[in-house]
Amino acid sequence: MIPLPLQILLAIGLDALCGDPRWLPHPVQAIGRLAQEMEKPVRTRIANERLSGLLTALSVIVATGVVCWLLITAARLVHPLFGDVVSIAIFYFCFAARDLSRHALDVKQSLDADDLEQARERVAMLVGRDTNQLDEGEISRATVESVAENTVDAVTAPLIFAFIAGPVGAMVYKAINTLDSTFGYKNERYLNFGRFAAKLDDLANFVPARLTALLTPLAATLVKLDARQSWIIFCRDRHNHPSPNGGQIEAAMAGALNVRLGGNNSYFGKASFRPYMGDNHRHLCAGRIVEVVNLMWVTSLLTACIGLILWACFKGVS
Repeated sequence: MIPLPLQILLAIGLDALCGDPRWLPHPVQAIGRLAQEMEKPVRTRIANERLSGLLTALSVIVATGVVCWLLITAARLVHPLFGDVVSIAIFYFCFAARDLSRHALDVKQSLDADDLEQARERVAMLVGRDTNQLDEGEISRATVESVAENTVDAVTAPLIFAFIAGPVGAMVYKAINTLDSTFGYKNERYLNFGRFAAKLDDLANFVPARLTALLTPLAATLVKLDARQSWIIFCRDRHNHPSPNGGQIEAAMAGALNVRLGGNNSYFGKASFRPYMGDNHRHLCAGRIVEVVNLMWVTSLLTACIGLILWACFKGVS
């Protein structure tokens, strides 16, 4: 039997080496498709949008957990080691640090080549805002904000759930996060239907977002960024965000980079202003993308270290 922490570390290593190969079907895509396929029939049978959204979300979450548990159980019946391999594979699919890093650095590469059109296309893969008119500074801001927020969604939160609840817990978290990405929009179609999915995602990320933000000043020290300013801006600006969780890590990283995030965005042609986070001491440019990617990696590794320490302490007590 491979101990849980070693399974998680192996999965982190696989993600760092391989990322998500595009030819390999990804469970998160299957979860998203399941949610979309269920929406229409559930809406048809249940007129109350909040109730139909709740039942759709719960059905997808339960199905995800049950399928993961069955896969691991069936694999262990073949051989205990095979069950561990399946667990590692599930963990591997839950972590996305390599892909997040690659997408961000692809944007930087386009900016370095002065290819704004390509940079706009590439940053559109990271953010939901309109990107066709963004200049270098706004492209850099969008990329930094995306890396900061996705440090929690794509890496540290799945890690925390992995240590707490194993592979099933980590994949259930990914299902919750995917449901929010699918239904958590504040528009006419999803304002009520997606309310439960959005609130559940807020709840699931409450502790991971704050823990990640608190680790950011330490990570900033290790990558020679501004740890003091990271703490100051986190304390001052963490509530300057539409999401109760997104502002925690964005504020901490804005301080570490000594940049100002937030400002004017456009969604489907409609202007939207987000309160500022951080101070405009340094110019937002391609170089800041490298810094935030380094910060993401180190913060993620610190989260893994804390998970290992707490797991060892818990095992020692028990």
